[in-house]
Amino acid sequence: MLARRLKAWMPRSLYWRATLILLIPVLTILLVVTVVFFQRYYEDVTQQMSGSVVQEVRLVLDRLEGADDAAAALEIAAPLGIEIVSGDLVTSDKRDWFDISGRTVIAVFRESFPTLVAVDLATRRGYARLQIDGSSGPVVLDVPRGRLSARNPHQFLVLIGFTAVLMSGIALIYLANQMRPIRRLALAAEAFGKGRTVPYRPSGATEVRLAGAAFLDMRDRIERQIEQRTMMLSGVSHDLKTPLTRMKLGLSLMDEDDEVTAMRRDVSDMENMLEAFLAFARSDALDAPTRTDPIELARDIVRQSERAYPVSLGQLQGEGTEMLRPVALRRAIENLVMNAVRYGNEARLSASITENAISFVVEDSGPGIPPDKRQYVLKPFSRLDAARNQNTGSGVGLGLTIASDIARRHGGSLIIGVSRDLGGARIELLVPR
Repeated sequence: MLARRLKAWMPRSLYWRATLILLIPVLTILLVVTVVFFQRYYEDVTQQMSGSVVQEVRLVLDRLEGADDAAAALEIAAPLGIEIVSGDLVTSDKRDWFDISGRTVIAVFRESFPTLVAVDLATRRGYARLQIDGSSGPVVLDVPRGRLSARNPHQFLVLIGFTAVLMSGIALIYLANQMRPIRRLALAAEAFGKGRTVPYRPSGATEVRLAGAAFLDMRDRIERQIEQRTMMLSGVSHDLKTPLTRMKLGLSLMDEDDEVTAMRRDVSDMENMLEAFLAFARSDALDAPTRTDPIELARDIVRQSERAYPVSLGQLQGEGTEMLRPVALRRAIENLVMNAVRYGNEARLSASITENAISFVVEDSGPGIPPDKRQYVLKPFSRLDAARNQNTGSGVGLGLTIASDIARRHGGSLIIGVSRDLGGARIELLVPR
């Protein structure tokens, strides 16, 4: 439980975590040195110096009690820097709140003089005023404070603190330089995940260079695989169009009967499949990012789709523009709308813009997608015709795959759920900002 709470307060970035790793030991060492300094040096030295002054004060008191007048006592007190004060009596102990050594001074004098009335460390700056009850009456003495405790002890703490801050600052600057190659690698990987290829050259420490080189090899390999898949699908689809065209031409010259009608329907289905294959191949070749208004994009898609499909515009929230690929997004959303219309009687498109993400939601009134099949339908050529009634046309199981690929190339995802209003599937295309 404690580990979870501490984890919630931990910084997320590697730089700030490394900063904590650097600063916590430094602050701990400073704390230990400060405690030891006050305990061993500040308090012990103050106690020794105050003990020496106690002997001098005791000597002055003995002379005062044994002399007929104060002249003999003054002869002893003056060279020691002790002043005999008359008239001003001290009623209680006084010291400033920041006077740390004052507690030790008062404790030493109270232990040494049983007849001590009070010690005043605050009234006269630079002096400690003592009131002691002697045999002939109260005696008030002013002792120089510099003889009771070390002077300017804070200089050591200031020096070590300044040195720690200076060295920590230099270390943080060096740490930032070491983190910069990692940040560049992370930005290059993030851009590639969103379908962009940014210039990147491995730099930094050996481990970071190895990771950067591995990333470049992976990126090149993935790009080659994508290019090969696109070329293969495009080539196969293009080559199949020629025999299909010949078949259509041959069927058009034949007399119309049930068999010819069935063959024409099969040829039409094959053409639809080829178009789906081409769309699947084109999903890898995304258009360049441009400044796009997501709300206006949703309106335009509904405006063009409602001429052929029962599509309505749902709730639109937020405003602003973002660097998106409008052609690819339009293709993905239109696939979702076509799927919604195919498996339901109506479809609804909603869009929202928040601080962190852009969301396009397509809902339908069909039977929906079972929870245990939601990952399955995102795979290519996966269909749930047994669970979702096909009212219009047929598909090859690439609509959701294309939309999911385009969402991932934007760094987003496709989330499948249940529509509360229409009762069918609710598919959200989420793109981070």
